[in-house]
Amino acid sequence: MQLTRSSGILLHPTSLPGPYGVGDLGPAAHHWIEILAASGSGVWQLLPLGPTGYGDSPYQCFSAFAGNPLLVSPEFLAEDGLLSRDDLIRFPSFNEREVDYGAVIPAKLALLDMAYRRSARSGLSEEVAVFRTEQATWIEDYSLFMALKDIHRGRPWWTWEPELRDREETTIERVRGRLEDLVDSHVFRQFLFARQWKKIRDSAAGHGIRIVGDAPIFVAEDSADVWSNRDLFHLDEKGRPTVVAGVPPDYFSATGQLWGNPLYRWDLHAATGYRWWLDRMQAVLDLVDVVRLDHFRGFAGYWEVPAGEETAINGRWVEGPGVEFLEALAGEFSELPIIAEDLGDITPDVIELRDRFELPGMKILQFAFDSGEENDFLPHRFPEHCVVYTGTHDNDTTRGWFDSADESDRKYALEYLGVDGSDYAWDLIEAAWKSRAAWAITTMQDILSLGSEARMNFPSVPAGNWRWRMQPGAFTDELQTRLRSLNQNTGRLSSA
Repeated sequence: MQLTRSSGILLHPTSLPGPYGVGDLGPAAHHWIEILAASGSGVWQLLPLGPTGYGDSPYQCFSAFAGNPLLVSPEFLAEDGLLSRDDLIRFPSFNEREVDYGAVIPAKLALLDMAYRRSARSGLSEEVAVFRTEQATWIEDYSLFMALKDIHRGRPWWTWEPELRDREETTIERVRGRLEDLVDSHVFRQFLFARQWKKIRDSAAGHGIRIVGDAPIFVAEDSADVWSNRDLFHLDEKGRPTVVAGVPPDYFSATGQLWGNPLYRWDLHAATGYRWWLDRMQAVLDLVDVVRLDHFRGFAGYWEVPAGEETAINGRWVEGPGVEFLEALAGEFSELPIIAEDLGDITPDVIELRDRFELPGMKILQFAFDSGEENDFLPHRFPEHCVVYTGTHDNDTTRGWFDSADESDRKYALEYLGVDGSDYAWDLIEAAWKSRAAWAITTMQDILSLGSEARMNFPSVPAGNWRWRMQPGAFTDELQTRLRSLNQNTGRLSSA
């Protein structure tokens, strides 16, 4: 994928302001697109958009194909006649500075249930039926999976009765009929998400904004993907992983990161021509313009940890699907609109795989100042064909990093950048924008010069993440003008 010089902001929709406890696809999202365009930026980057499961992480979703129903806008449902203004008035009040998932989830889903009960007289039944047919490759299994989770009070699928766990055919058909209304309600939630997301996608395109999505390499164990496709993963006879995903000790953790996701049986994926993966990528590209392929190094080689280990230390490197997999993607799509997340323990085979398919990699400026002039994250060492970030969702905010960094790292950063550190977040933003990198992206937290209190995620910490929300009006006219001027002066101004 060839990149033309541009810039953007990383801001997940859950972090948008709004009155319903979590950012959504309503008026605030459309206003965000307008002010992002007004700043002269051409890229909006998101985290995965799927229905979150364990720890509310967008990297541990109940489906790699479905959308997150928490993102459905109640205000737009009221405009559609599926909710009343009284329904919105009665909605409980929440802290607007962070998402309280434990309280928001039941309140938001209750609104969606009201909308479903009123949908029969809404005139949407034909649209829902068309949507259901178009998404038939995944939506029936997903909706049944979610209905079964509902009646099992959220318990993971491997704890269900053996005939349900193992998808015994006659039992599945009988249960599907018995739970028809509950299954239909989950289909309807996905219809609402898709309908509102299309408006977002159209608005972004109309304002010259390209949306960058995110596709995690691995899927959650407790997901419709694994339950419906057990043969494609390394599982035992009871559906539990025999080996799991992680990364060895690194910058973030001395014991590595034990993600726990089941690992693919790549030989069986290859035997199908990687059909499941091709369908998955198509589903993501139906939502976004460009995909950040998370943990790209795992396609060259991945860290395999025996199930039952308490840390990721006792793992081993296993060869990934490599060239054959990328060739299958290239054969399916006219181009590969992919950013390779090539961070971590990167070996020559990863670089060779990335460059063979001309995929732009990633540079993180927060990593630039800890090992001297040979550090490949220093701006003067960037290739043009890459995407530079001040930091990502896994990093501290730039101000937080600067406040907590070693004195020697801070000193080197200030000397390299030629600044005094009084406005360090914007110093790093300017360094990214002035670099050769084709795309430069920062987080909304860095635009606002926020500290560690606004950090989105602490890797290896299972709870308390993904909560930060932007306050209404925080992206002021002054900040928009400042960013637009920087875009203008660095040749990154969007032409829209």
